[in-house]
Formats: sequence, structure tokens, C-alpha cells
Amino acid sequence: MARAAVKKIETSTSLLEAAKRVLRRAGYAGLSTREVAAEAAVPLSQIHYHFGSKQNMVLELFEYLNAQLLDRQNKLFGDTSLKLSEQWDRACDYLDEDIASGYVPVLQELIAVSWHDAEVAKVIRAGLMGWVDLIVGVVRAAERKIGPLGPFSAEEVGAIAASCFIGGESLFLLGLEKKGSPIRASLRRVGDLIRIAEGSSSDKR
Repeated sequence: MARAAVKKIETSTSLLEAAKRVLRRAGYAGLSTREVAAEAAVPLSQIHYHFGSKQNMVLELFEYLNAQLLDRQNKLFGDTSLKLSEQWDRACDYLDEDIASGYVPVLQELIAVSWHDAEVAKVIRAGLMGWVDLIVGVVRAAERKIGPLGPFSAEEVGAIAASCFIGGESLFLLGLEKKGSPIRASLRRVGDLIRIAEGSSSDKR
């Protein structure tokens, strides 16, 4: 029984990895369960056995990827050996990695689907709130070290940061960087502002 359970998990993971590759290549509209099964080299019946439908497969793919990346981000911001500015720099590095890995296109595809599909929207909202809550926690910890962030509450900073990254991802995928808009460079500049705040805080001690 234990061996069968492990095999089921392995097959499910293999299908999710295959779905990620196909979604990145073909987009949500072009994603087919048949192509995912072929990509994973398993019978089509395995898709229905593990997920039941195309939509359930894609939502499980999002939750699978989102959980991995949230865990990565929690480890980053929980690393007390790094200054907040260094953590921000690393988060910008992760953005580059996530664009290359296919996570960002998957997320943006699902956000678009969420506009007219309530079930998808429910899952995506919950996933994104995990990121917002993470940022709010980071801001509260930063306030204890460098003081208040002007007129902004932790929740407001969380909303701004999440909007900057998710909106920046959307604009990047639209090709605005190629048109001269410095999307990712602008996000990295926030790290310089944090360094200034860290320096001011040290001077006051």
C-alpha cells in the first residue's frame, strides 16, 4: 500500500511538471490534457484519475508551484544573517528565476482566467494572499529594526509590493522592457532605498 501511494504521488508530480511545460509553451487556451499526458509519457486516463479535469489539473499545478516558492521565500526572509536590503536583492534574483522557470507565465495565465471563473479566482486569491501576508510580516519585522515606513501601514506596504511585482511580471510578459521600460531594474532600485534606510538607522544608534 505504501509503495502504491508513493507511485501515485510520483505520477501526479510528473503530470504537474509536464503540465507546467505545456502551459508555458501553449498557454491556457492551448493546453490539452492529451498533450500533457503525452508530455509525461503516460496514458490519458491518468490525467482523469489524478485530477478529474483540465481545470483541476491547472489549479493543482498552481498550488504545487506556489507552495514551493512560498517556502523558498519564507526561508529567505527568515534568514537573520541577511539584511533586509540583501533579502530584497535576492527576491529580485528569484523573480528572474521564476520568469525563466515558467511560473510567472502560469500565474499570469491563471489570473486572466480568474476574471471570469469564480472557482479559479478563489484558488488564485488564496495563493496570492499567502504572498501578501508574507510581505506584511517582513514589513513589521523591518519596522522594529529601522522604524516606521513614513505614513504607510504594514498592510499598505504589502499591497504596494505585491502590486509592483505582479504588475511588473505582467508588463514584462507584454514586452515593455524591450520597449525601454526598466521594470526589473526599478524593482532592484527599491533595495537601494532600503540600504539608505538601514544606514540612517545605524547612524542613530
